[in-house]
Amino acid sequence: MKTLDQVRATLQPYPVEVEFPDISRWQAGTHGIDYVHTFDSGQPGPHVMIMALTHGNEVSGAITVDALLQAGIKPRQGRLTLAFGNVEAYERFDPQDIDATRYVEEDMNRVWQVERLEGAEESIELNRARALRPVIDSVDLLLDIHSMHEEAPPVMMSGARRKGLEFAAALGVPEVVIVDGGHPNGKRMRDYQGFGDATPHKNALLIETGQHFSRRSERVARDIAARFLMVTGAVEETDVATFLTPLQPTQQRFLQVTNAVVASTMDFSFSDDFRGLELIERAGTVIATDGDRAIVTPYDNCVLVQPSLRHLGPGVTVVRLAKVVNAQDVPE
Repeated sequence: MKTLDQVRATLQPYPVEVEFPDISRWQAGTHGIDYVHTFDSGQPGPHVMIMALTHGNEVSGAITVDALLQAGIKPRQGRLTLAFGNVEAYERFDPQDIDATRYVEEDMNRVWQVERLEGAEESIELNRARALRPVIDSVDLLLDIHSMHEEAPPVMMSGARRKGLEFAAALGVPEVVIVDGGHPNGKRMRDYQGFGDATPHKNALLIETGQHFSRRSERVARDIAARFLMVTGAVEETDVATFLTPLQPTQQRFLQVTNAVVASTMDFSFSDDFRGLELIERAGTVIATDGDRAIVTPYDNCVLVQPSLRHLGPGVTVVRLAKVVNAQDVPE
């Protein structure tokens, strides 16, 4: 049976084009939680939050939150929280093993179920989520900044409800919005409690900015963060002008995830060098094999969402399948 190291050795390496900021200066949080900084305007308004480093090697968010804190961005209404998540994984990053520090013991973006947060289990990521939970519980509008294993266009993950899609549409970028309910092996922060249900005043977005270590991913993260703060009313454009790119909002495409392809074996391989957003025209097209099993598209015009083998293992989602939808097709 193949090992994960053997699988990764066959994959294209990506250069580290950006610098990892020293975030140790932000360890002392404003309200007793390390690496969490909350600013209150003294005026009525929502509690808005930008989270970086839910995964330890996804540096574009860390660059952005570090820059926002250095710039002294403060809210004009409500409260603003800027935070770093899995700092322990970030501090262990090794440029010679770029995929290894997504997390230390378990994926921190799969632990956001109340029963796990209140249970007896222990892990570095679960304990960090518990420390963050009092802040997350008070947040109305969340942007969780992520990046991708492979080089592909940025996508916004809006969750399964129309309120998330409409929130993404208000930002206007990126071009592709993914309507999805998350992963079968655990709940994301984006879907936690009121973010993922019908609660009207709570909403969340998860941006995948591009490949982890690309300069383009850094630019996307800074731009999306600025637009998020403007749309939520936390700041005005003049406050974040240096974070914005000249890219103007465009006609967005909405894709709804219908299937998750979960690996059963370590002998999983794609039929082509898929990176993401490839459209497979015909149903029944073989896109991968998993041992002796062929993985085929279930319908015409099937779009591949974030295919990657960099964290391959039995039970791991290696690609999701999506169809084009209209906004009105998404449930309330």
